[in-house]
Amino acid sequence: MTVFAAPVSPIGAHQMLVFLLQIALLLGTAFLLGRLAIRFRMPALVGELAAGVLLGPSLLAHALPALSAWLLPTNPEQIHLLDAVGQLGVLLLVGLTGMHIDLGLVRRKGKTAAWVSMGGLLVPLGLGFAVGMVLPTSLLAQGTERNVFALFLGVAMCVSAIPVIAKTLLEMRLLHRNIGQLIISSAAVDDIVGWSLLSIVSAMATTGLRAGLVLFTIGCLVVVALVALLIGRPLVRKSLEYANRSSDPGVTVAVVVLLLILSAAGTHALGLEPILGTFICGVLLSSSGLLDRTKLAPLRTFVMAVLAPIFFATAGLRMDLTALRKPAVLGAAVLVLAVAIGGKFIGAYIGARTGKLTHWEGLALGAGLNARGVVEVVVAMVGLRLGVLTTETYTIVILVAVVTSLMAPPTLRYAVGKIAETSEEKDREKAFSGT
Repeated sequence: MTVFAAPVSPIGAHQMLVFLLQIALLLGTAFLLGRLAIRFRMPALVGELAAGVLLGPSLLAHALPALSAWLLPTNPEQIHLLDAVGQLGVLLLVGLTGMHIDLGLVRRKGKTAAWVSMGGLLVPLGLGFAVGMVLPTSLLAQGTERNVFALFLGVAMCVSAIPVIAKTLLEMRLLHRNIGQLIISSAAVDDIVGWSLLSIVSAMATTGLRAGLVLFTIGCLVVVALVALLIGRPLVRKSLEYANRSSDPGVTVAVVVLLLILSAAGTHALGLEPILGTFICGVLLSSSGLLDRTKLAPLRTFVMAVLAPIFFATAGLRMDLTALRKPAVLGAAVLVLAVAIGGKFIGAYIGARTGKLTHWEGLALGAGLNARGVVEVVVAMVGLRLGVLTTETYTIVILVAVVTSLMAPPTLRYAVGKIAETSEEKDREKAFSGT
């Protein structure tokens, strides 16, 4: 006799109403503040995060507590609905980030990019770990090992953000310059290593810091790399060949989203971060030579204009700027921010000089690679979800993302202004502009 389970009851009417109003409020506020940020020549990310800050515990919960409790309740069922939308958005966003990476360019820049990337990774990673070891115990999440927290902070300090950097270079018309190409290629290496380190530290956060676990996680990363090369690469090529037979952009969008989500599920099944899977898939799509980027315009528009702002606004909801009134939190914020900025500058500069670049080229690389933006926010959200970060430390890490994204363009503009433009760069600019 077959016994059928009772059908799952649909979402409640009140829960659905609150969810829809949350999406509308977060998206509307993020859109308006994002456009305002762009008008003041700031990244839209700043305004989108600010939307969540205004609607979260920093302001609305104090100004209108009854409205805040009704519209943004803290019960897990309601929060998980909103988080699901944000998680889909961040997975697709990281996939698009991976598509910005040109492995051919990384290989061409070779040794110099390797030196810059190594310095830009190791110095802030080491300094971030050291800061994590000395921060007050009150800033550590309950049950989190000090070593794991320090490693996580180090990873947060060493990442860069390809989308923010690429957008900055495009807006400043620096992508044709040798220094712009080197910044992009170095940031690509930083991102690849950064996502891998994040997966290792995330695994440690769930089961503790053990040598066996670290080796197992590294083994999983090796498996992911082999699967990506032996199975992922031909699968991506076959899938894109199929999609390219149709003139309908919807086919390409569906195939790409399916590949990204399956890749996320694959790395997640191995105990690694799902965003690592989408990032690697994005790199494979970019390097296939078959990706018709014009057909992905609808997906890119929807992710950047709808899903990503909702994710960033949701991230801002978890910030509590009132925590900065505490001297210990404010002092920690200043220290972490100084280490994040200084560590990236020093590391990239040392790498540049070791790679026989000039003083100003080293400073320009430090300025460009300092932009953490999107990636830092994702790292912070992972830390909060895993219980590695408290609300206070999460707020500090988000502040690093905002401040470094704001300071990168002016410092980069100043440093590049000291570097003479070559005839090769002028020819490349003409080729890029189609003239």
